[in-house]
Amino acid sequence: MSENLKKYLPILDWARSYNADWLLPDILAGLTVGVMLIPQGMAYALIAGLPPIYGLYASIVPLLIYAIFGTSRQLGVGPVALVSLMVGAAVASFSPSSVEETLALSFLLSFMVGLFTLLMGVLRLGFVANFLSNPVVSGFTSAAAVVIGFNQIKHILGIEVKGSKYIAELFTSLMDKVQGLNLPTLLLGLGGVLLLLLLKKINRKIPGALVLVVVAIAISYFFGLVDKGVKIVGNIPSGLPGISFSFFDINNISKLIPATLAISFVGFIETMAVAKSIRKNHRDYKLDANQELIALGLSNFFGSFFQSYPITGGFSRTAVNDEAGAKTPLSLIVSAVLVAFGLLFLTNVLFYLPLAVLGSIILVAISRLFHIEDLFVLYKTDKRDFFMWLATFFATLFLGVEKGIGIGIGLSVMAVIYESSKPHIAVTGKLLGTSYYRNIQRFPQAELRNDVLVFRFDSSLYFANADFFMQKVEDLVLEKGPELKLVVLNAVSVNGMDSTGADALREVVEVLDSQGIVFYIAGVIEPVLKVLEQNAIADELGREYLFLHPQDAVEYFDSIK
Repeated sequence: MSENLKKYLPILDWARSYNADWLLPDILAGLTVGVMLIPQGMAYALIAGLPPIYGLYASIVPLLIYAIFGTSRQLGVGPVALVSLMVGAAVASFSPSSVEETLALSFLLSFMVGLFTLLMGVLRLGFVANFLSNPVVSGFTSAAAVVIGFNQIKHILGIEVKGSKYIAELFTSLMDKVQGLNLPTLLLGLGGVLLLLLLKKINRKIPGALVLVVVAIAISYFFGLVDKGVKIVGNIPSGLPGISFSFFDINNISKLIPATLAISFVGFIETMAVAKSIRKNHRDYKLDANQELIALGLSNFFGSFFQSYPITGGFSRTAVNDEAGAKTPLSLIVSAVLVAFGLLFLTNVLFYLPLAVLGSIILVAISRLFHIEDLFVLYKTDKRDFFMWLATFFATLFLGVEKGIGIGIGLSVMAVIYESSKPHIAVTGKLLGTSYYRNIQRFPQAELRNDVLVFRFDSSLYFANADFFMQKVEDLVLEKGPELKLVVLNAVSVNGMDSTGADALREVVEVLDSQGIVFYIAGVIEPVLKVLEQNAIADELGREYLFLHPQDAVEYFDSIK
């Protein structure tokens, strides 16, 4: 079988080597996640501003597609709180006048997210996830958890409040309507939260959401909660989602581009974060970031035609899937079949499910997204990351999720640029009795000579830090004073150089030469040596002035002076 074919169709890899002993764990894990997915999917659809059934629709076709193309064998894909919030915020900005318009925009968003994510995978752009730092992700998800929570309080209180992505607007609306709360709804919502927390404390493997749904439906039916003002799910159309192309509207595409970019990045980052954490426990397969983009892209693209809104990998379902013993993506197929079974035969049972219960499921689920503890750790360890967390957190709260993640990405890129423009430079000294040179800040006992300066540049030398490099060399030479006769650049950490960096190096050589100071280079790696040769610096400097180790350079200098 072609390796390329298995690379793009990972199902051929795990299916070919499938072990019969994996079948039962896969089935049990799939059933467990499927049971969890039914109430969760319905709850997350509410966050997106959609009727609950569309959370179930989003839990069938996308799961089947990912099982074919995904490289993670335990990842649980489907509707998630964070992406659902972003979908709801994006659609709400259109002020749709009907449920049909809301649905069309959501399906179109899934189509666009799928297409863009697929394009990223084809172009091998999986590395873009590296440009979003952990403090930014933590700040963004923590703020999103707060916004999601405030959007669900209306279901817990039983009041009519328009959903929003702005915390100030949500808070004001809730305060205006709080006096109209429904007491039975409030008791049901709070009771749901307490029951979920209790069951989780007793045994994390208990399907708390399912237990709560069953209990709540029974209470709602036998105690006539509808007559007491408790809002319920109501009629859910029975049957599987049909194929539809009617959502496609070219006039809305340009307006949805910002949301498409934001959801694609956030969905991919969340997926990779979860997949990598689970992958640590399984060494029998490899994760491929680019293939994950393709899998997510195809899942959302084809899902849009089956009335699915954007999906991605989820924290809780992945953890449950792994704990339940899933060995391969067959567990996802089992979950999708179980959801389909529920749509065919259980919709009448879900009629009496209170919305407050779905709200309580969401509140407990998003609690793990709020990482306030990260803020305290960052304050002690890295003030810059601490302020990045705060900036992303408050931008998301008060400017909206799209601008929040945009600002977060901007801050991450700025941090990368800043780090690369002012890299670490270490003045090194010789350890007594050895030929090794080490940073004098860490090894103050290292030997220094007044006539020799040996320093290490810990970065590629290119246009962003070329001026910094020249300025630092000038400063170090001034610090050494008039006795300085030799400067040695330990280039072992210089893993790249462009033409601007080469020009900067040439200028340093010329300036030092005019002052009667010799310049040597040690530890040049092959790619950098090619740049020196292409820019004629190796010949201008003198190839005899290129050494393997700093000590070789110093010894050569001592032998000819």
